[in-house]
Amino acid sequence: MKNSQPESKPVLRSLAMSLAIIGLTACAGPGGHPKDPLEPLNRATFRFNEEADRYVTRPLAQVYDLAPLPVKTGVGNFFGNLADIWIGVNNLLQGKFGEGLSDGGRVLVNSTVGIFGIFDIATELGLEKHDEDLGQTLGRWGVGDGPYLVLPLLGSSNLRDTAGLIVDLSVDPVMGISDPGPRNRTTALRFVQKRSQLLGADTTAEQAALDKYDYLRSFYIQYRRSQIYDGRPPREEDPDEGNGADDASPATKENPK
Repeated sequence: MKNSQPESKPVLRSLAMSLAIIGLTACAGPGGHPKDPLEPLNRATFRFNEEADRYVTRPLAQVYDLAPLPVKTGVGNFFGNLADIWIGVNNLLQGKFGEGLSDGGRVLVNSTVGIFGIFDIATELGLEKHDEDLGQTLGRWGVGDGPYLVLPLLGSSNLRDTAGLIVDLSVDPVMGISDPGPRNRTTALRFVQKRSQLLGADTTAEQAALDKYDYLRSFYIQYRRSQIYDGRPPREEDPDEGNGADDASPATKENPK
């Protein structure tokens, strides 16, 4: 049988190529924000994402949101269980061994008693759900965030988190499905499921500031710092303070994903 897994690699190659281009152009033309030297390019990508969301992603998420709650909960739990594997690895890489072992316990319990993760039995047993990725791990290791980036369809990121995302995707069980048909359908379902969780947040962002791009940029920068330091980031002056950043600060207590 022909192995079709290499067909999943164009996404990773595209991200890697983007990183190379960004590395060559980051100093070419700084924008108004010191962490956003590629602001013109980022704003163009942001506008593309807004249009794609308005006409494709949001309508699909709204249709998905009509599904019965048990179905949506089961789908979310299933993908959350898959994510717990890599989350546990990143907790271990960050030296948080208790959390890493807890994540391993979550996967074991939910994959068995929880029927492949459809039911989140681990949370009911007191095993807390965490949210870690390689970008956070690199941040804990002292790697700087680099310039702010807006990725096509995926939204806010930065150079460090995009590099981490390449590795995250390379070990993602969904991306590792060899048959492109099931792989693409599963990837699309996960993407729409995550978007459906933000159906109320998009209206809040549009009403929070005159410039939605500035607001989301400030939100992302603050939120990622909060994640890296487990909710206790050291005080750092934000260039956006007084220009929508203060409105975004309370939101860092919530997960925008």
